[in-house]
Amino acid sequence: MHENPPARRRGRSRREQRRRRRARRRRMMWSVTSFVVLIGGATTYAVTRSDSGDSSTSDRATAPSPPAVSARAKASEPPADTPKPLRSAPVRKPFDLGPALAPVTALFGDNRMSVAMLDVESGAMATYGHDAFDTASIVKVDILATLLLQAQDEGRRLSGEERAQTAAMIQKSDNDSTSALWTRIGSARGLDAANARLGLLQTRGGQGTVWGITQTTAEDQIRLLQSVFGDESPLSEASRTYIQDLMRHVVGSQTWGVSAAADSGTTALKNGWLQRTQVKKWDVNSIGRIQRGGRVYLMAVLLNGCSTQEVGISIVEQASRASAAAFARKLGETPAAG
Repeated sequence: MHENPPARRRGRSRREQRRRRRARRRRMMWSVTSFVVLIGGATTYAVTRSDSGDSSTSDRATAPSPPAVSARAKASEPPADTPKPLRSAPVRKPFDLGPALAPVTALFGDNRMSVAMLDVESGAMATYGHDAFDTASIVKVDILATLLLQAQDEGRRLSGEERAQTAAMIQKSDNDSTSALWTRIGSARGLDAANARLGLLQTRGGQGTVWGITQTTAEDQIRLLQSVFGDESPLSEASRTYIQDLMRHVVGSQTWGVSAAADSGTTALKNGWLQRTQVKKWDVNSIGRIQRGGRVYLMAVLLNGCSTQEVGISIVEQASRASAAAFARKLGETPAAG
């Protein structure tokens, strides 16, 4: 006899349902196991990459195993005689110069100003304002640092012509020499590339041939001065000494500025001044290394919107003296008179 067709279909249906349920359970177990393995691998990779920043989700999912990452990192290590990158020192909150500068800023009108100071011995900073300013001629120190870095990379010394041009650029603030050197370093592109190595974070070269409207901040100028006067610098000792010597011997008519805050020793500085064509206002800046009360400071004062160059120089010098006196008191020093 043959089985009743409806009953046979019901039997097949039950067997098919049981088979499908077993298959679903196997797929669920495989998926859970795979999920655990994937998450475990991603966690291991994320820990391996923690020193170089966060990884995206897709990076983690397709990451090689830790041994492969480690081997690749080892292969790219610098030679043993290559200096390893220095770890950044803990950042301390800068001392606020605002209250000390209140009598000066009260005279401003439409002026804007920013000040930054570094006590070389302790590494303590003092600041006022964080805006970007036209560099005017203080960019000439940056141009010289860029030229020297490029010469180092090429394994050569400056030519006689370059030495004459750099001396005129820093000591006399000669613009023709500066324009020639600006072209030689590759203009803004060359300056920006060098600044990435010098640690300047907020400085951008001026467009075309107009090097005087390079944008910078007072704190970036302190970073530049650290590369010139400090030991931890991409500039060689010979390059640093060359810049320092030129900054110590600017012509007498250009020794105003941050030097007003010094009470001893030799000041090394570079000043900048620029009258804007349309608004007829002046930018007046001063950067340098000074000594006061037995301490050594790196200092930058940036100012714009002045009615005349003379007014700008007066404000820069008042701000330099007030800032240095307040910072000295903060550091526990008895400030010198003046």
